[in-house]
Amino acid sequence: MVAAAVAGVTVAERLDALAHAVRVGRDVMPEAVVEAAQGLEDRAGHRLRLSADHTVAALAGATGSGKSSLLNALAGEPLAEVDVLRPTTSEALAVVRGRDGSAGLLDWLGVRRRHQLPEDDATDAPAGPASGTASGAAPRVRLGRGPRTPGGLILLDLPDHDSVRTEHRLEAERLVALVDLMVWVLDPQKYADAVVHERYLRGLVEHRDVMLVVLNQVDRLTDAERRACHADLQRLLAEDGLAGVRVLDVSARTGEGVDALRAALDDAAARRVAAQARVEADVVRLARQVQAACGPVGRGGRTPSTSELVTSLAGAAGVPAVAEAVRGTRLLRARQATGWPPTRWLSRLRPDPLRRLHLGEGTGGGQGRGERRPSMPDVVRTSVPRPGPAELARVRAAVRDYTDAATASLPDAWVLEARGRTEGSAEAQALPDALDRAVSGTQVISDRRPVWWTVVGVLQWLLLLVAVAGLVWLGVLWGLDALRMPVIEPPAWDQGQVSIPVPTLAAVGGTLVGLILAGIARLLAGVGARRQARRATAHLREAVADVAGRHVVAPVREVLERHDECARAAARAVG
Repeated sequence: MVAAAVAGVTVAERLDALAHAVRVGRDVMPEAVVEAAQGLEDRAGHRLRLSADHTVAALAGATGSGKSSLLNALAGEPLAEVDVLRPTTSEALAVVRGRDGSAGLLDWLGVRRRHQLPEDDATDAPAGPASGTASGAAPRVRLGRGPRTPGGLILLDLPDHDSVRTEHRLEAERLVALVDLMVWVLDPQKYADAVVHERYLRGLVEHRDVMLVVLNQVDRLTDAERRACHADLQRLLAEDGLAGVRVLDVSARTGEGVDALRAALDDAAARRVAAQARVEADVVRLARQVQAACGPVGRGGRTPSTSELVTSLAGAAGVPAVAEAVRGTRLLRARQATGWPPTRWLSRLRPDPLRRLHLGEGTGGGQGRGERRPSMPDVVRTSVPRPGPAELARVRAAVRDYTDAATASLPDAWVLEARGRTEGSAEAQALPDALDRAVSGTQVISDRRPVWWTVVGVLQWLLLLVAVAGLVWLGVLWGLDALRMPVIEPPAWDQGQVSIPVPTLAAVGGTLVGLILAGIARLLAGVGARRQARRATAHLREAVADVAGRHVVAPVREVLERHDECARAAARAVG
């Protein structure tokens, strides 16, 4: 592929950048832009691989503008049929200078009617009046190959763009999109026609370097009228965004201005850059459409916090319920380890809150935070209460808020793409199950028993032993007294006027101290249970944050990265 460096960026690099931008943003770009870019890539590849020695110029215009007469004047012979009353060009006619390579190029253009100029046409030889010219000054034949006309040239006479025949208009529009150099032929009666300006010229701002405008039939105007028409046409072109495009005053009938037009065509053919310039203009035009669909490179705004998103997802995943179950389980186990032994069996009648949620098996040692058990299938395993409509609504609102905040500066199409990834995709549909797996696979409570549990447990058993010993001692004394047997007076604890037998003190004191110790242990266990619940909440939020990252944050980030990549590629294509 020929690649001419323009403003430091070659045509090939621009084309590759445009193709990359469209490929990255294919799902977001307007379908018309994607199709146009694909068509341009194919068309440009074919055109730049075909004859680089030929410049294809087309005479385009409305009915009665004199395109065919102008072609005859340029060629110096009556090649195109002329009729001043009705359109006569139903199929494009090609006048070819330079034979080598032209056939394949014309085949690609789909032009069947061809006229090959002789290779030995004299450069300065005068010619007789062409069809439709006056018998006065005749143009000189300079489209033929000569020492001052280097470069191949294909000049097309197109059907009228305002023809009543639809197929004629479509053929003209097709070839206008393919040629290298556009010559718009206007006449004093229709040069201000809104159709040609709004439908054609206004959309060719990027093609100003491969465009000429001819004001034909100026011989019908006075000098003052000609100057007024010329100035008004330049004004209209400036309004179309084509200020600076060369405007030539021409009369195909008298030959006035034909030499200047012929020289412009020869110059384009000699420089052999029109084809690349046309491709470049097409690329820039489409790249600007891609830029309009992407917006500027970079999102500008801050990255939104995931805190609210994680909080909403944690609520839907039942994290508060699990944390409460962790607190209850911790309290239950503490009571079983530190409670008054005679009443501990009562705690065994209470169900383990974690086991009720099917989370009891997930508390084994060695289970890391967020890790899944190898044997756990990809189904919901917990009995955590399913989120209700209100919680689901909060989740959807949080996901939408995060997505909208992250894409606040993007065009609507990209915002909708991000919403589709977080609300309607497979990742979004799998979010509830992923949350449940995160909860069930997270270690929420430790199997390690606090040291103070063991100490209190040993003390409780010692106090129970003391109380039992006192009761046994009292029982023996009561039995001996009932049998009228001698009773040895037990020792007593004297404190002033108070004297308490040691068996009684042991029985009552052991029981009271044990119960008091159980109450203190219960208070301490409550503090530890709340601390364990906070740790479990933190671990569960980490697991939920990981799910949020995979199912919400990562898809949004991928859309943002695609947007920036597309915008950067489009900027490279524009140059």
